[in-house]
Amino acid sequence: MSKISLIVQREYLSRVRKKSFIIMTLLGPVLMASLFMAPIFLMNYEDDVVQKIRVIDESKLFTGKLLNSSSMIFEMDSTTLPIAKATFDADRHTAILYIPGNIVNNTGSVLLFFAKQPSLGMVTSIEKTLQKELENMKLQTRGIDRKVLEEIKTKVSVNTRKLTEDGEEESSSNLATVVGMIGGILIYMFIFLYGAQVMRGVIEEKTSRIVEVIISSVRPFQLMMGKIIGIALVGLTQFVLWIVLTITISSVATSLFIDDEMMQKQMEHRQSALGTTVAGQELEQLQDMQSSNGLSEIMSSLDAVNFPLLIGAFLFFFLGGYLLYGALFAAIGAAVDGESDTQQFMLPITIPLILSFIVAQSIIKNPDSSVGYWFSIIPFTSPVVMMVRIPFGVPVLDLVISMVSLIVGFIFTTWIAGRIYRTGILMYGKKVSWSELGKWLFYKE
Repeated sequence: MSKISLIVQREYLSRVRKKSFIIMTLLGPVLMASLFMAPIFLMNYEDDVVQKIRVIDESKLFTGKLLNSSSMIFEMDSTTLPIAKATFDADRHTAILYIPGNIVNNTGSVLLFFAKQPSLGMVTSIEKTLQKELENMKLQTRGIDRKVLEEIKTKVSVNTRKLTEDGEEESSSNLATVVGMIGGILIYMFIFLYGAQVMRGVIEEKTSRIVEVIISSVRPFQLMMGKIIGIALVGLTQFVLWIVLTITISSVATSLFIDDEMMQKQMEHRQSALGTTVAGQELEQLQDMQSSNGLSEIMSSLDAVNFPLLIGAFLFFFLGGYLLYGALFAAIGAAVDGESDTQQFMLPITIPLILSFIVAQSIIKNPDSSVGYWFSIIPFTSPVVMMVRIPFGVPVLDLVISMVSLIVGFIFTTWIAGRIYRTGILMYGKKVSWSELGKWLFYKE
């Protein structure tokens, strides 16, 4: 056991001291935080660009109806369309909006002339503005009050509650489903990322003949287990640092660069895109209601998430799945002489993981299906599938069976990988086939 711990220490320290590990550990959170912050900054940048649109309205129905916003300014012009096109100055105006006289009966005849391709948001905003004004005109013509229609619109929100056998209520949240799915995706990514590192490490030591020196003092099985556990600890270290640094960077960036003015610009941007204007007092009330409702929904969703169970399950299935597949990756690395020879052996490993994602999609639609149950028990698919099932409520017995089967599967695959590893680690220059691997399983020591 002491030899395995020494190998674990060697693998862990040699990898965390590499420049590539340090760079990726620092660069990863920056990239992830940038993904969260980029949309806000891009939206703020777009608001700084003011579009000046020259309007030729032959219908005379939109005079004073096209209201300016922070991103678009409408300038009404009484000239004809041919004259406006002939005198169009791209330095003064972004585009010419032509509204024909028969706009009420033929809405598809509105034209937008431009020198540079307009953004999709600009076109959508104009369409919604014209559409709303035309609807108001038609409602007034038929004597229908739009306020009555707005009052009729009703939003229904269905809050789910789980009933226990004792008749007590438990909160339920869709956020838990999202968290579970993200956990499954992370397990899938880390299994491949760090499993591939195990395989490359074995191939490097085998091709450089360093392994011949190492196994003179340790058994091949001890070397394989030490390498797998050491790289697993590297993965956990990097994962924890990514979470901590991403949250820290996002919080600091939010406090430093996102102020009230930027948030106000975002609200104005959304309103202009919808073609609506709200009075100042009504806008403040709307913002207060939205923030209050949004905060209460978020808090209730967070309360409904069983974070201790999800985090504990994630750690267990991440480690169990990695150890199971890491042993197989190590066996593949020992059986080949280079990465180009690994393709024929990688397919049986990748198929169960890909299949687990296909099953995960069906679980979201039908969490109680027999397919979801069995794939959450099978060790090769349970790390991903069980993480998706847990938010829907998994019986304790199912969870225990899944964990036990994963442990048994890890022991079994480790035994198989160890048999292949002890023979293949010292074999050079021979193309290994599936039948040859089968013979290695029954070689006597």
